[in-house]
Order: sequence, then C-alpha cells, then structure tokens
Amino acid sequence: MPGQRPGDRPTLEAVAARAGVSRATASRVVNGGDGVRAHLVDRVRTAVRDLGYVPNHAARTLVTRRTGAVAVIIAEPEIRIFSDPFFSRQVRGISKELTLHDTQLVLLLVEDRGDYDRIERYLAGGHVDGALAFSLHTDDPLPAITRRIGMPTVYGGRPGWTAGPGDHGAVAYVDADNRGGAREAVRYLLDGGRRRIAHIAGPLDQTSAADRLSGYRDVLPDADPALVAEGDFTAAGGARAMAELLDRAGPVDAVFAANDLMATGALRILRERGRTVPGDVALVGFDDAEQVAQSTDPPLTTVRQDIEGMGRLMVRLLLGTLGAARSEDGGAPGSVVTATSLVRRGSA
Repeated sequence: MPGQRPGDRPTLEAVAARAGVSRATASRVVNGGDGVRAHLVDRVRTAVRDLGYVPNHAARTLVTRRTGAVAVIIAEPEIRIFSDPFFSRQVRGISKELTLHDTQLVLLLVEDRGDYDRIERYLAGGHVDGALAFSLHTDDPLPAITRRIGMPTVYGGRPGWTAGPGDHGAVAYVDADNRGGAREAVRYLLDGGRRRIAHIAGPLDQTSAADRLSGYRDVLPDADPALVAEGDFTAAGGARAMAELLDRAGPVDAVFAANDLMATGALRILRERGRTVPGDVALVGFDDAEQVAQSTDPPLTTVRQDIEGMGRLMVRLLLGTLGAARSEDGGAPGSVVTATSLVRRGSA
C-alpha cells in the first residue's frame, strides 16, 4: 500500500476505518460471525483485500476459542501410507473439505507405539480443534487418548474397540458397507459358475477386514477354512497369502481379495504358477483404487468404495460435532455408512 513502511502490518482498526464500520463489526466479518448486513460484509472484505490484512492467529484463537486446524492421524507406518493409494485418496478428500472451511490439516503419522505419547502431548496442547483418525487396529490406544483429553474425534472405519466410560456408544465414524460389498463380490463369482472361491483377508484386527471376511462367509457359510488366508493389505502380503492358498487348499477357481493391492500380489503368484486370469481363476478386489485396478492385466474387477467422499464426510461430521459442542443442545451428528458397488472389468 502506498506510504506503508516495510514491516508494517495492517491492523483490524485500519480495516474498520477503510470500510467505514466499527471495529466490532469488522471483527465479526473477519472471524466469520453472523448478524452483519450484506453490504457491510462486502465493504469489510474489500478493505481486507485492499489493505492485505491478515488476521492475527493468536488473537483470533482467544476470541473464537478455535485454532482453525484439525489433526489427521493415520495409524500406520510411513511406508504403508505412501505406498497404498487408499491413504492418499482419503487424505485428498479430507484436505479438499477442510479447505472449503478455511481449516488447516495437520498430518500426524504413527510409525510405532512410542509415537502415541508425542501425539497425546500435541493434541492436549490445544494446537487443533479436533481429530480425524483412520486405519486403527482393535488394540489402538488412540480412542482412550482422545477420550481422556476430551478431543472431538471422527474415525474412518467402524470402531472395533470397547467403548469407555462416558462414551455411551456415541463414537462418530464414517465407513463403507464392507460386509455388503463382500457379499456382492462373492455372489458375482458364484453366479459366474465358480465353486472353489478363496478369500485373501486383510489383517483381522481391523474392522474393515473382519467385515469383508464376514461378508464372504455370509454367502459361503460352509466354505472350507483352508480357502481363507490372512494378508496385510499390501501387494507382498497378497502374494504370500495366494501362495499359501495354492499350497494348502489345492485348486481354486476364484479369489476374492480384501483390497486391490493384495489382488495384484495374488495375480502375480497365479501367473507364476501357470494359472490364467480369468480363465482358470477369476479375481476380484476391493477399493477400486483406479491407479491399481485399471493398470493390472487384465483390469481388475473390484468393489468400489468412495474413498475420497468418505474423507469429506469425516470432515463434515467433525465440524458438525464442533458446532454442536457450542450450541445449547450439544447434540452431535451420527455416524455414516456409505454404499459400495461392484465394478466389472476383465479379471472376473
């Protein structure tokens, strides 16, 4: 601005003067408050833009009791987070939705159990307004941490832990219909004439994997237990499980893998063992991670879940919870289970 000395920072008072309003009115507009007439809002926003005014974050926090930041906690080692497209798609959805609400994303990674002390100190320090957490295992200490410090939290995935005192079952989460999607996949294989259908499960201390195994068993309650092998949601884990199935279960004519990465590992082993897909063995995955499912040969038939959309829903639930905490009734929004659908491609 002409005449402004280097290092000067425009003040809220300067914004109010330029807009011709009181400081209180300018503050309400800058901090997102209600009750200001539209033409005054326009004048204040124009003054903010013309002056290059940037709100003082510390002062704004004192007024609003909000930091404008949300922690995103992924309970997996770094190598998994950056190799599995599920995580990038979920974080993309979260980031897009937070951006719409002018809220900063703070990513916290869990490399090992020792990291939870650091995470608890950070959350308890008042640096964020709430937390979004996903890929938790049933023995994960995070739910107890967030309960203990009173941190509003929304989980990605159906909770698999026992509710603690004061929870009253009111744990907010966003999940896909894992069980229903698995049932659809297995029925599709049955309808295609497949009879020895194997399942590569994910780690069964995660509810998504347990629910997909339950869906498989819903359709095939009498299936030979030797037709189920546990993987770890990685391509290498899928390859190990597929080799185990072929060695112990004998001939199979179909495989339902609990995620697309494990399906790619299974596909590699089937080829190494001289089995054609889908001729000898039909193969179905779960996720519809496009950069995985569409790059296989043949392209992978899979169960689609809206991973990015689920991330956005997590943000909306959390922001709704934060808003409810400031309202008179204090009611929090419920959890959401999103639909899945089978995407038919060349592998089955």
